Amino acid sequence: MAEVFPARSEDHAAALCRELEARWHREIPISAAMGISVSQFRRGRLAVTAGLAANVNVHGTAFAGSLFSLASLTGWGLVYLQMLERNLTGSIVFVEGRIRCLKPVAADVTAQAVWTDDAAAALDALAESGRARFHLDVELDAGNGIAAEFRGEYGVKC
Repeated sequence: MAEVFPARSEDHAAALCRELEARWHREIPISAAMGISVSQFRRGRLAVTAGLAANVNVHGTAFAGSLFSLASLTGWGLVYLQMLERNLTGSIVFVEGRIRCLKPVAADVTAQAVWTDDAAAALDALAESGRARFHLDVELDAGNGIAAEFRGEYGVKC
């Protein structure tokens, strides 16, 4: 796994999670309506959850669009937190994404993204070029194994 800048303490990590969640709910109102909450940020790994009730489809399972939104926000959030840890500022954009649904999600779901060597290298080079572009993978689990896999491309500009 890539070298990460871990949160300075559990309290610091929890504060970063609260900040990220508040920012999403303030700037992306649908994230609040979806019941998205930031669960954990530790050792280059971000976990984000969403309840089934706010994201259910006509079949009683999670709506694929909700899963996509949860996954894309999770990747974006990991970039945001890693930038905070490095004292970097810039605009993060979601460029492209693809989700592969493996099985129906019939419970609350957790999305997890892990910081990669490629992402770390891109942010390391950000100071020189003023731009970075990289992929992050997100796995979604509803308690019975991986239900969906997501690959997103993110860009950062200073």
